[in-house]
Amino acid sequence: MQNKLPKREEVPPELTWRLEDIYDDEAGWEAELKKAGDAADKMASYAGRISESGHTLLELLKLNEEIELLLDRVYGYAHMREDQDTGNSKYQAFQQRAMSTYAGASEKTAFISPEILALSEEKLNEFYREVPELERYKRMIKEIRRLKDHMLDSEKEQLLASASELMAASEKSFGMLSNADLKFPSVRDSNGEEVQLSNGRFVPVQMSKDRELRKASFEAFYERYAEFMNTWASLYDGEVKSRIFAAKARKYNSAFEAAVDQNDVSPAVCDNLFASIHDNLDKMHRYVSLRKKLLGLDELHMYDVYVAMIPEFDMKVPYEKAKEISLKALLPLGEDYLDVVKEAYENRWIDVVENEGKRGGAYSGGVYDVHPYMLLNYNETLDDVFTLVHEVGHSMHTWYSNRAQSIIDANYKIFVAEVASTTNEVLLYHYMKDHAESVQEKAFIVNHFLESFKGTMFRQTMFEEFERKTCEMAEDGIPLTAEALYDVYLNLNREYFGKEMVSDPLIGWEWCRIPHFYYNFYVYQYATSFAAAVAIADRILKEGESAVAKYKEFLSGGCTRDPVSLLKIAGVDLTTRQPIDSALEVFGEAITEMEEIAGELERTMK
Repeated sequence: MQNKLPKREEVPPELTWRLEDIYDDEAGWEAELKKAGDAADKMASYAGRISESGHTLLELLKLNEEIELLLDRVYGYAHMREDQDTGNSKYQAFQQRAMSTYAGASEKTAFISPEILALSEEKLNEFYREVPELERYKRMIKEIRRLKDHMLDSEKEQLLASASELMAASEKSFGMLSNADLKFPSVRDSNGEEVQLSNGRFVPVQMSKDRELRKASFEAFYERYAEFMNTWASLYDGEVKSRIFAAKARKYNSAFEAAVDQNDVSPAVCDNLFASIHDNLDKMHRYVSLRKKLLGLDELHMYDVYVAMIPEFDMKVPYEKAKEISLKALLPLGEDYLDVVKEAYENRWIDVVENEGKRGGAYSGGVYDVHPYMLLNYNETLDDVFTLVHEVGHSMHTWYSNRAQSIIDANYKIFVAEVASTTNEVLLYHYMKDHAESVQEKAFIVNHFLESFKGTMFRQTMFEEFERKTCEMAEDGIPLTAEALYDVYLNLNREYFGKEMVSDPLIGWEWCRIPHFYYNFYVYQYATSFAAAVAIADRILKEGESAVAKYKEFLSGGCTRDPVSLLKIAGVDLTTRQPIDSALEVFGEAITEMEEIAGELERTMK
């Protein structure tokens, strides 16, 4: 790891994404931004006319589809340009202009849903008979009418749409403060060498075998966040109040109910998750005890959470090697799947390494009629290899869905968004464990699998509990002060990690840095998706081609069915606790396997 981050222009082009696949030059972006605005103006002229005829409705929906395609390109390009260097004021302006155009279009098209809702079933069926081309939009119309009880009249829908940009302000401000403005100090390792901290480097540094460095970086990192505790609390409070406002406006009982209903999922799915996790916290506590024992520590601290439990072994994986491993691990998904992955690797669909000002973390995004893109901050760790296949899974889900469905039906619900990515991770785990070259390497990989369970099944559920509790506090009129948020988070951390973990006071400020808290109850879906992925990967490895075919049918489904029904195609039923409980049984088995491997290592060292 270099001690100094490169500037954007210093990164080799082959390690950057090629956004020219969307627009040859920025003049193309400017032209389509204007075209999107003009199309929205034209769309506004249809207000009050939907009931005229099936042909009028078809014209409107075709124009709406055109606007969606334009906004998808315009916004996708702008936000990726900004994410590659969040300190670049030119691309900050691009993103803001794209967002304004998006919000303006939403405002001008807000009449569509109320007017479609106002149509009687008889009138709508008459339109379908008269204009067969409306079949293309039938799923979209059905989804609008599903939410009938929560739709408002045209004037109120327009008002809500006009507030969308304002309601996104907290998330935007969080991102700018966290990624662009917040600067971290350098810390010294046990040899006195300086190491520069950043959001992207924090976890890799926490994985270091140098405990002195881990402790120093943990303290410096969270002390920096704590300096702005009131600002973080104000931003999060704004996010929560925006959700509550929208939920009340749409006549939901709570912000959570509103969020899951948008995904056509019952709140009971999340409640099942909470019940299963709490019934299995003993496994999490057992994992913590094992970690403490294997690290040989008298006290296990929060800065000991990321380091491998087998400290004598290290694994650095250069990016080229990671691509090679991923192709072998994903071979069970078929050559047609691998051909697209190779295209992504060879044709610069991926922005690979961290640079100054680059957004932290990783994601898959892209443009419907171009191809998916992936953002990474690759640091040659084993975790980065798993992140690579994770984002490839997202991109392949998007790729299959986009090619099977129109833009109207391609955008799969958030609830299933983490399934394909995590299925890839589970396949990678099995491949790397089966091909480990030593007992130490096998232990290191099992350690990673345990970390995935801890980080996904347990940590994300803990995050979700934080969101649920704090939103419920706000709904009950309890102020979301920095101290109140700190107390909720620290107490949850203690409950989940158990008595064998020292929940260092600074960990109570971790909520300040979690971008997913601005994603409107997104995180529990990581846990449900992980459980689903464990089941799907198991079927693929045991049943082969028949299971792969069903899995690809799921990947191609877009939003043509509700998410729970789509998962049933791939053999997973999340209306029950069974997938969650089964996945947690696998976690327990992996702990036992790690204990056995550790015993074998101990015997070989004697």
